[in-house]
Amino acid sequence: MASFKKTFESLKGTSHSAAKGVTDTAVQAAQDAVQQVADSSKETANTAAQEAGKQTQAAIEKAADKATDTIKEFGQKLETK
Repeated sequence: MASFKKTFESLKGTSHSAAKGVTDTAVQAAQDAVQQVADSSKETANTAAQEAGKQTQAAIEKAADKATDTIKEFGQKLETK
């Protein structure tokens, strides 16, 4: 009977260890998945910010070119008068 109890306790311990291992693995996998989503979101946000910066720079350059053209035209009109 003592041998049966010892075997049962050993099996119980092994089962508990296996269950804990599965739980730990599942938790780690979930944490990894969350981290990947967070990293992906960060990359997406950085990419969006970079693209917005490029578009803003392009708009500024276009406005500057237009202002330069307008000033040149104004200067030419003044010269003809």
